[in-house]
Amino acid sequence: MLSLTVVVPCLDEEDTVLAAHRAIVAELGEHDLELVFVDDGSTDSTLPLLRDLTANDARVHYISFARRFGFEAAFAAGYKYASKDWVLHVDADLQGHPAEAHRLIAAATDQVDAVFAVRDHRDDPRLRRWGSTLSDLIARRLLRIELPRGATTFRLIRTGVARRVVELRRPAPYFMATLPRITSRYITVRTAHRARRAGRSKFTIARLARHALDLYVGHSTALATAATVGLAAGTLAALAALMLLGPAGNSPAMAALLLAQLAMLPTAALLLRYSVLAAGRYGPALYYVRESDLPIEPPDRLELERAEITGGVR
Repeated sequence: MLSLTVVVPCLDEEDTVLAAHRAIVAELGEHDLELVFVDDGSTDSTLPLLRDLTANDARVHYISFARRFGFEAAFAAGYKYASKDWVLHVDADLQGHPAEAHRLIAAATDQVDAVFAVRDHRDDPRLRRWGSTLSDLIARRLLRIELPRGATTFRLIRTGVARRVVELRRPAPYFMATLPRITSRYITVRTAHRARRAGRSKFTIARLARHALDLYVGHSTALATAATVGLAAGTLAALAALMLLGPAGNSPAMAALLLAQLAMLPTAALLLRYSVLAAGRYGPALYYVRESDLPIEPPDRLELERAEITGGVR
């Protein structure tokens, strides 16, 4: 039996949070169990439902952000405020179902810090599957970023290790790329994957693309090197066009200069992204909590009037 905190990030999941609670308790109730739901700025009835769950089940706690801070911020908060020895990450859509968590728990020996689920069959739209496969190939093969092969967010981690990863506060938070930097004691286990039964997915193609870009630029210097070389080459090409093709008034020279400048734009944008991520290390916190029934540390608070009135936050 494990001392286990189940962390459940939620964004507009009013159709799924009650089912998630029932499934987690039914499958994992024999463990020393805690459930921490993290509301990532939902605008539907997710937060009132979480308040009700907390009032009716002493094992349940919730953290509600001041606005939407993103998926990585949501589970980072859950990991930070987990009180048990192990944390199990379960998404509210139950595509990584708590029934499959027994496979992860069985693999959690004294020699393991983290167990990642790998889907036997992914029950997601084709475009999303293709995008994830392409992103993984680019990260692993081209950029040499170490990732647990085939790993998903359905995972079981020692709480101390999970907190250490979050505390690093890397410019681009990406848990699966950061954990291998601090421990090699992780394994993968094959589990079943289920289709979402209610609600709708929050992962758009644009969001997945941004997430992939943060992985590439935040955990590899290869793109920065290529962008620097490309910017230098574009600058030299522009100078060569002006020197070889005549004065600025000469139309071929102007055309060549324009093409060189256009070629430099993607590399300049990439370098700008690197600088933005680096600056983010010294910017606002990863998240701010507006309401919770847990004792929230002052640096993580924005305002907590409701929780303080009900005595939930100390």
